[in-house]
Amino acid sequence: MVSTLRIPRLVVAAPSSGSGKTTVATGLMAAFTARGLTVSPHKAGPDYIDPGYHALATGRPGRNLDAYLCGTELLGPLFAHGAAGADLAVVEGVMGLYDGAAGQGELASTAQLAKALRAPVVLVVDGSSQSRSVAALVHGFASWDPEVRIGGVILNKVGSDRHEELLREALDEAGVDVLGVLRRTPQAATPSRHLGLVPVAEREPDAVAAVAAMAEQVRAGCDLDALWALARSAPPLTDAPWDPARALAGAGTPPTAGPRPVVAVAGGAAFTFSYAEHAELLTAAGAEVVPFDPLRDERLPESTGALVIGGGFPEVYAPELSANAALRAEVAALAAAGAPVAAECAGLLYLARELDGAPMCGVLDASARMTERLTLGYRDAVAVGDSVLAPAGTRVFGHEFHRTRLEPGAGAEPAWGVVRPGPPRTEGFVQGCVHASYLHVHWAALPTAAARLVARAVRPGAAV
Repeated sequence: MVSTLRIPRLVVAAPSSGSGKTTVATGLMAAFTARGLTVSPHKAGPDYIDPGYHALATGRPGRNLDAYLCGTELLGPLFAHGAAGADLAVVEGVMGLYDGAAGQGELASTAQLAKALRAPVVLVVDGSSQSRSVAALVHGFASWDPEVRIGGVILNKVGSDRHEELLREALDEAGVDVLGVLRRTPQAATPSRHLGLVPVAEREPDAVAAVAAMAEQVRAGCDLDALWALARSAPPLTDAPWDPARALAGAGTPPTAGPRPVVAVAGGAAFTFSYAEHAELLTAAGAEVVPFDPLRDERLPESTGALVIGGGFPEVYAPELSANAALRAEVAALAAAGAPVAAECAGLLYLARELDGAPMCGVLDASARMTERLTLGYRDAVAVGDSVLAPAGTRVFGHEFHRTRLEPGAGAEPAWGVVRPGPPRTEGFVQGCVHASYLHVHWAALPTAAARLVARAVRPGAAV
C-alpha cells in the first residue's frame, strides 16, 4: 500500500544569488519554530554552510537535497526522511530559481526540486533599484515553467514606504501576492569569506544573534499566516522515506555482525562540512559514530577503528591544527596500521605533508597551499581501482569547492578518474586503506561506501 506524507512545505527561491534567500529561509524557519512548530530545514544543492544556520534556527539537522549528487529518484525519499515528524518543511533554493548544473538543463535546479516535491515557491526579489519593472521580472519567472507554482513574493532590500507602495502596486497589477516586505537590517548580516558564509561553528554566539535577527526581521515584515496557508496547500507526497538500513540492504551490504567498531568523525570549527546521512549510514552499517575536534582533542576517541574527515576550512586554522602534534601523530599511526581513513577536501589537506608551510599529518606525500583560483562545480568520476570506499569502476557524481592546490594532485593509485567536465584526469589518493580526494560525494547515492568502511574498521579489542 502506498503511504502519503502530508507535510506543509515551502521552497524559498530567488531570481539570482544575492537576493536574500538565506536570510528569508532561515528567518522563516526560526520564526515558525518560535510559534511552536517543528520545522524541518532543507537546502537545495551541495552547500554545507547554510544548513548550519538552518539547524541553529530549528534545532534539527539541516539536510541537503541535490539531484546531481543523489539522483532525482532520491529527492522525494530524502525529503520525506528529513521531514519525518515535522509540522512544516522549509527548503532554501540554490542560485537563481532555474539555475542548475551547467549545460544540463534544469538538473539540480531549485525549479526541478520544487516540482519533485510539488511544493509552492516563495520568490525572494531584490527590490532595490526598481519599481514597476518588478512585475515584469516576477511574471517572467512565474510563466517560464507552468509546472513551477509561484505562490507569492517576498520583497527584500526595500528602501522606503513609498518604494514599497510602488512595488506592491506593480505586483498587484500583475496578480501576484506580496507575502512580505523586508528592509535592510545590518544585525541580520552574516559575514562571508573565500568560500561563502562563515560557518556557524566558527562564530557562535554571533551566529545565534544573527539567526534571532533574521527571525525578527521576517516576523515583522512577512505575513506568516499567509505563508503557513500557502505551505498547507501543498498536496500529499507518496514517496517512501529514505531509510539507511534499507538503503544498505538494497545495495547488498547489510550491517556487519560482531562488536560495533568506533568510527571517529572529525568536526569542530575546521571541519564543518558533512551530510547528516553519512553518520546515519555508518550507524546503520554497524558502527558507533563518535565525533572529535582536531583543533581541541589531543587523542582520537577511545578504540577508534576507522576515521572520516570531511570538508571544512583547515586553511583558516592551519597553525592550530599543526600545533596539535599529538593528534596528528595518532592519525598518522592509525593510517599506517591499516585502519580505514576516508578524507574529503579539507580532510585531504589535513592528511597531507603540509598546508601553507604548516606541518600536517604526513599520511600523504603531498603539499597544499592556498591560491586565488576558485575550483567549483559538479564532477562525474569513476573509481580508478579498488578502495575502502568503492570497487574499481564505480561511477560517482561529486562536487568540488576549494581554493587550494595540492602537489601532486594524484597519487600512484588515484582515488578517481574525473571524466567530465573537461578533459579526463585523475585525482586523489588511494594508499592502503586510506581514501583521500577533493571530491565531495553524497553517500546516500553510494551507501556501499559506509558499509565497506565499517567492514574494514578495527573492532574493539583487536590490535591496530
